[in-house]
Amino acid sequence: MDTTELNTGQPKKIGGFATRIGLLIGTNLAVIALFTFVASIFGVDPQGIVGLTIFAALFGFGGSFVSLAMSKKIAIRSTGAVVIQTPTNDTERWLVDVVTRLSRDAGIETPDIAVFDHPVPNAFATGAKRNDALVAVSVGLLQQMKPAEVEAVLGHEIAHVANGDMVTLTLIQGVVNTFVILISRILANVVMSALGRDRGGMGIYFIVVMFLQVILGFFATMIVMWFSRHREFRADSGSAQLTSSTQMVSALQALQRQHAEDTLPDEVAAFGIRPSKAKGVRKLFSSHPPLEVRIAALQN
Repeated sequence: MDTTELNTGQPKKIGGFATRIGLLIGTNLAVIALFTFVASIFGVDPQGIVGLTIFAALFGFGGSFVSLAMSKKIAIRSTGAVVIQTPTNDTERWLVDVVTRLSRDAGIETPDIAVFDHPVPNAFATGAKRNDALVAVSVGLLQQMKPAEVEAVLGHEIAHVANGDMVTLTLIQGVVNTFVILISRILANVVMSALGRDRGGMGIYFIVVMFLQVILGFFATMIVMWFSRHREFRADSGSAQLTSSTQMVSALQALQRQHAEDTLPDEVAAFGIRPSKAKGVRKLFSSHPPLEVRIAALQN
């Protein structure tokens, strides 16, 4: 497959560490301010259990849905991917034809198709809607894997879109975020009542809340990562139905032989292929199952 004429972009870095931290803090403050303003308009009292639950849901789901709504733009910006508007060479025409056919077979509209300049074989799918998604592949994937294997990887990404995995993952993240925020504040109130409200005031309260959020968030991440691993098996199975089990196994084996370090930007890393090498407890925090486990699942 000739990839020398592909129209690709370079991955873009959004400032340095300080800039990213500033953007993160600024975004969170803006979200908090917005939700607080909206809640005050509707007369929500954050001190009561009902008000606290509503506040927790607003914070828990708010950030997740904002990220989902902007996921396509964030993915394109962070990877420097170039969306194929009109195919200009044989490789782009082949990509468009394959994705169009797989999308039709999966019962969804053809997503936007993009290529990004990345040496390691990788691909990802994202988007807030099944019929308005983005599927992107790296140059390394096109250069180092056989067409049948690339087709299987594309089938895997199309299966993610058809299964609505991006929306489902967002909902699960929102639910666990809500429980973390709600339970941490309820427990913090219990602690403050035991200590006496006049000891430390709001300063101690917020320290307790933050500590509990870190602890509860630790366990909440396990739940989200469990679903993330589960959706990979479903997407593998979906690709096997759209292409064949043999193709999907061959694609995973080709990825297994890849030893180069994956350096996808953090913004889309969870949506990439990400062969997991985690062991022990670290497996519980891995977004993808080990490739050998995925291969065995398809073969069995």
